[in-house]
Amino acid sequence: MRRLLALGLAVVVAGAALAQDVQALIAASGQAAVKAAIARVAPAVVKVEATRRATTWWDQFFQDPFFRRFFGEPETTQTSLGSGFVVEHLGRKYILTNYHVVEKAVSIVVTAQSGDSWPAQVVGTDDLLDLAVLVVDGADLPAAPLGDSDALEIGDWVIAIGNPLGFSHTVTLGIVSALNRDVPRPDGSGYFRRMIQTDAAINPGNSGGPLVNAYGEVVGMNTLIARRTESGIAVEGINFAVPINEIKVALAQIVEQGRVTRAWLGVYIQDVIPGMERQLGVREGALVTEVVPGSPAEKAGLRSGDVIVAVDGKPVRNSSELQREIMYRRVGERVTLTVVRNRASLTLPVVLAERPPEGQGLGAPGLRKFGITVQDVTPELRSRYGLTRDTGVVVTGVEAGSRAYWAGLQEGDLIVEVNREPVANVSDWNRIVSQLGEEDEVLLTVVRAGRTRFILLR
Repeated sequence: MRRLLALGLAVVVAGAALAQDVQALIAASGQAAVKAAIARVAPAVVKVEATRRATTWWDQFFQDPFFRRFFGEPETTQTSLGSGFVVEHLGRKYILTNYHVVEKAVSIVVTAQSGDSWPAQVVGTDDLLDLAVLVVDGADLPAAPLGDSDALEIGDWVIAIGNPLGFSHTVTLGIVSALNRDVPRPDGSGYFRRMIQTDAAINPGNSGGPLVNAYGEVVGMNTLIARRTESGIAVEGINFAVPINEIKVALAQIVEQGRVTRAWLGVYIQDVIPGMERQLGVREGALVTEVVPGSPAEKAGLRSGDVIVAVDGKPVRNSSELQREIMYRRVGERVTLTVVRNRASLTLPVVLAERPPEGQGLGAPGLRKFGITVQDVTPELRSRYGLTRDTGVVVTGVEAGSRAYWAGLQEGDLIVEVNREPVANVSDWNRIVSQLGEEDEVLLTVVRAGRTRFILLR
């Protein structure tokens, strides 16, 4: 009996030891994979330093030639720090980083892991993806292998490599927390679409660096950090990256033509949510909530309440799939939409136009007059500026130093009258202001924060 007990105890001990050995092997294997992934990509990661001229309120005075003559030109600069990584396209190497890192830069310097530095030039940019493509002469840097961001799944290990807070080549590890996130841009000019959410630690200076999978392939570009909610609650571990598959398409266009053009349908859409199928007659698709006036969608006969279920016969299950299916087609291309309307299926041919910039809210822009840029009211602009009316034109820009600027007009104001003549939309605005001179005295009726006021441009 004792012998059997001893034997059983020995088996248990051996089993526990074997389990520990297996866990140790798994841990060692995972650690080795992470190290191999880092070693494969880290040499291609660079630090990006961009110097730009700083603009302050004092600069307004230097617009006057009198001040320039007696005080000279103000020389105030500031440097932004970010990350980037080297890729190869058609046999040539480029450096990818965020557009906001190098925006308005007068000089750019990239520094490799070895400490060597080179000046860089901008090949082209894409504000929608917050992407900038740079090139350097005389540098022989290794290129990072690019992966497939469409193959990512929630829970996959990912690694962020960059220069947070100026600490070169810092590596953090996390998982993919979510996919296809639409995230508001910090400046309020629309949304970043289809972002990868990760809890891999990202800090200022990581912008433009690679998000890497466990195989040592770049699957995204680190771009955005969530710090606080709208109510001021602190947030940790919520960071976002642009999918590399979208960057690949943009890179090819930037290298070829210096910018990215995207096709546009001209609809506001949402997913079909559970319970809607009883009313709509379909479980999946992109539900049209609004049609932009004058857009290809309006010309093709699309209506609010239509559900787009296929493009050229290829099924689309949600709004994200429709966006991707449309935006990377050629401008001017003719496509056939399969639409469910009132539970009946029909097909509509559409000729795609070029997508307006994200900051324009996909609304029609008006004539620029008196230093004012305006657009039609759209759902996005209503949300951004808290508008309470559907008619009028939204002020989306006021030129510094203009009459409108000194009169106190602000971005987000809603102009509803010009010289007491009603303005319902951009068409009314264009008709009225086209008959006025730039120096004419103009009385604007403006709604701001729900209150009406008059602003006189002298």
